Amino acid sequence: MNPLDLRVDPARAALMVVDIQERLARAMAPGELAGCERNIVALLAMAARLRVPVVVSEQYPQGLGRTIAALEVALAEPGLTVERFEKIDFACDRAPAFADIDRRLGRDQWILVGMEAHICVYQTARGLAARGAQVQVPADAVLSRTAANLQRGLSLIERTGALVTTTETVVFDALTRAGTDDFRALSRLLK
Repeated sequence: MNPLDLRVDPARAALMVVDIQERLARAMAPGELAGCERNIVALLAMAARLRVPVVVSEQYPQGLGRTIAALEVALAEPGLTVERFEKIDFACDRAPAFADIDRRLGRDQWILVGMEAHICVYQTARGLAARGAQVQVPADAVLSRTAANLQRGLSLIERTGALVTTTETVVFDALTRAGTDDFRALSRLLK
């Protein structure tokens, strides 16, 4: 692979927020959850400024609740294109509703964030990579209920061929340069 193929290209990328739901969130360590939320909000701001579409999944919302309020506020940001779907499949790409979204968006780069790293995020990364997509997973924007599961999930994600990265790496890679209004706005969120 050409190293330039790893670049986050806003014209090719989509951001997928996997199952950041009320009941799942309550099972996470509060400090870890707060950091993850902050990073996802920064990635949503990047998506709004750089016109990267956002896809939000909810795993069995009748049982696990809806997307947490803090992210719903960020998802209402002007300029965001947001697609949503519910699922019972662990892998987002296996959910019937995803096929239509994927076809309409036509993106071949996916930035995956969410819960849980060792289940839904891993299985989604595996499925998207198997389809030929380039997948990036910011390690600081995914969670699992235990540190061991988080680490195992990130290791499995890497084995799929996905790139495990960080929120700052994704944002600055998509920006490509400093000194712009987008840089100033987004860098403030990453401090």
